[in-house]
Amino acid sequence: MATSSGLLLHHCWSRLACQHVAFPWRSPRLMRNFHSVSATTSLAGKASFERFCRTCSSKSKQLIRSCSTNAFVVVNDDEKYGNKEVISVTPHLYDYILANVREPEILRQLREETASMRGSQMQVSPDQAQLLAMLVQTLGAERCIEVGVYTGYSSLAVALVLPESGRLVACERDAKSLEVAKKYYERAGVLNKVDVKYGLAADALKSLILNGEACSYDFAFVDAEKRMNQEYFELLLQLVKVGGLIVIDNVLWHGKVCDPMVNDAKTVSIRNFNKRLLEDKRVSISMVPIGDGMTICRKR
Repeated sequence: MATSSGLLLHHCWSRLACQHVAFPWRSPRLMRNFHSVSATTSLAGKASFERFCRTCSSKSKQLIRSCSTNAFVVVNDDEKYGNKEVISVTPHLYDYILANVREPEILRQLREETASMRGSQMQVSPDQAQLLAMLVQTLGAERCIEVGVYTGYSSLAVALVLPESGRLVACERDAKSLEVAKKYYERAGVLNKVDVKYGLAADALKSLILNGEACSYDFAFVDAEKRMNQEYFELLLQLVKVGGLIVIDNVLWHGKVCDPMVNDAKTVSIRNFNKRLLEDKRVSISMVPIGDGMTICRKR
């Protein structure tokens, strides 16, 4: 009988993944707990870990299995999907993804400064920022909006690829984080492209509409108060031109959206927003499992 720690880890990881628990690459402390389990672990320790696993939802239609590289392959057991295999991101695999991101030096500096700040988890990941920048480039976008700037990582990534004549409206209500963003806009030489709107984003968007700027923007990114997503979306739908994109962050919300046992206000709001978006014929959509999940909407 096999006694390696890998089997025990695979068993527990599989149960967590099946039960919609967010993979713990976001939590170094949890990762250390996982890797501290070994074949010689006491029965009491294993029992404790089993109790931890059982705190998750027991309902799932996914099967998890380990491949030789320790990546987890999710197999949907519904035959209508042809037993499609989809890779899930383990800590080791995510390190590989990050190693293949072309992160400009100025963005690396901003990311590292932000890492020491309160709320640093709100910063988008480098792979997300790279995707946003590519979307802007692919569109040939010149006029963009960001709702929720924080310290400016994603907005800087966008501003860097905008042409000199480009404009990015950056909406943020936190003065302290906005000062960091403006410092890096200046360092990167893109301050002339960024129109900072300090205050409530909804008010800023309404002001743009009243100013006659409806249907004049190519791209918008939303990463702000989750319970306001629907209002932001409706306002941006007025501002973005046909064929333009609206990207919404955190649509998977650490996996909570698919857990029927989680019903706090933010989770319910995101869940309802996702449902309405699925049914909204005004846009084409694609939900992408990058970062904490992003939905890309193209205005029809």
